[in-house]
Amino acid sequence: MMLDYYLKSLKLPTFLKDHKALAEEFQTKNESYERYLLTLSEREVIKRQNRATEQRIKKAQFPMIKTLDTFQFDRLPSLNKQVVLELFNGDYIDKQKNVIALGNSGTGKTHLAVALGYVACQQGKSVFFVQAGHLVHRLLEAQEERELLRLKKKLLEYQVLIIDELGFVPFSKAGAELLFEIVSSRYEKGSLIITSNLPFEEWTEIFGTERMTGALVDRVTHHAHILEMNGESYRLQQAKQKGEQQTKE
Repeated sequence: MMLDYYLKSLKLPTFLKDHKALAEEFQTKNESYERYLLTLSEREVIKRQNRATEQRIKKAQFPMIKTLDTFQFDRLPSLNKQVVLELFNGDYIDKQKNVIALGNSGTGKTHLAVALGYVACQQGKSVFFVQAGHLVHRLLEAQEERELLRLKKKLLEYQVLIIDELGFVPFSKAGAELLFEIVSSRYEKGSLIITSNLPFEEWTEIFGTERMTGALVDRVTHHAHILEMNGESYRLQQAKQKGEQQTKE
């Protein structure tokens, strides 16, 4: 059938799949041709948008999928819930602002970072998630293989770059300098989401020198939403609850 051939050539798989059944349905209801074409077009667009979103989520390389509706605000009473909710409209991305989540381990910083990245993918933004230590390792490896410029360019292209767990592992001087270059190159060009278990005054432990640390903190905080997320670890709370249950049993 020539129509099917043309639809395949035009890469309209939803048209190809639905046009016959929908034509019969609309003929029975005596609907107009315009309405028929509109419905087919809507289906095609929605399918394409869904596929594109799925591809963005896949390319983001999230370690898991986390969403805002499972984030437990009640465990962090000091966290400004309204500020967090406003971040999910994505305005910070359009304005090239950063989000910095600081707090002790197990308080949901990664959860929130992934949830923000996931929503950004749904909003049509390009996102990449990486742990700080792994990013530095990749940068050093790319430098050895003379692929550093290509990797830097790729990291700059993402509208949102999520750097998780900054501060868990100190970097070598070379690694710290490479990470500094990435952060600097994205200044006012793309959004960063950074999670760290260390307050800013202790970032010298990560980057080694006060000069580099000061310059980096200035850049990431100049246009930034800073989320204080100190509290008791979720994992510790769960362990305690499990222990209490076992004791009762």
